[in-house]
Amino acid sequence: MTIQSENLSYSVDGTEMNCHLAWDDAQDGPRPGVLVFPEWWGLNEYIQQRTEQVASLGYVAMGVDMYGGRKSVTTPDEAGALMTGVLSEMGTTGTARVQAALDALGGHALADSERLGAIGYCFGGALVLHMARKSMPLKGVVSFHGALDSFHSPRPGDVKAEVLVCHGAADELIPYEAIPKFRAEMDRAGADFKFIAYEGALHGFTNPAADERGRKFNLPLAYDSEADAQSWEAMKSLFEKVF
Repeated sequence: MTIQSENLSYSVDGTEMNCHLAWDDAQDGPRPGVLVFPEWWGLNEYIQQRTEQVASLGYVAMGVDMYGGRKSVTTPDEAGALMTGVLSEMGTTGTARVQAALDALGGHALADSERLGAIGYCFGGALVLHMARKSMPLKGVVSFHGALDSFHSPRPGDVKAEVLVCHGAADELIPYEAIPKFRAEMDRAGADFKFIAYEGALHGFTNPAADERGRKFNLPLAYDSEADAQSWEAMKSLFEKVF
C-alpha cells in the first residue's frame, strides 16, 4: 500500500477551495469516494491524516476545504467566526460549497461516481447530515460528534443516504433536546439511520488534540480512545455495506 496525496482545487463563487485528495497508488481503477469534512478548525493536519486513513481503506478520499485557501485556525474565536460565516448562509453559500466538493470528487478519474459517501467531524458532521437531508447522491454519511440541528427539513423519502451518527453521551456542546428532535426528523423522513452514543465520551472524542484544547480554552473537550476506535469501526462497517 502506497498512499499518495495531492491538492485538488476548484472555485465556488470566486473563492478558491484547496482540498486534500488521497488514494492508494497500489490500487487500480475507480473506487468509492469519501468526502472528509473538518471540524471548525478547518482543513488542518488532523483532517489530512484522517483523509489518508480513509484512503487506506481502499477509497479515494478528499479532505474538504470549507473556508477557502485551505485556511485553518487555532483559537475558538477564529474558528467560531469562520464556521458561523458558513452556517449562517447554509441555504446559499454553505450548500454550494458542499455540492461543489461532491462534484469535484465525483468527477475525479479515481472515483466511482455511483459510490460516494461523506464523513464529518463536529462542524463537518453537521455538513454531512445537511447533505443527506438535501438528497445529495451519497450512499452513506457519518457524523462524528457533529451538530444535529437541521438547516433543511427533509420530506418523506428525501434522505437517500444511510446515516450514522456517532455521538458522545457526555457531550455538553450538543443540546440534549437536539437528539430526540433529530430522531423524530429522521423517522418522519423515513431515513435509514443509526444513532450510537458512547458512554462517557465528550465532544471531540475522535481527536487526540481535544485534551490539550479543552485545558487551554476551558472547553468540555476530551479524546476517548475507545469511542474513537469503536466509531471508526462503525464507519467502516457502514461503508462496506453501502459500497
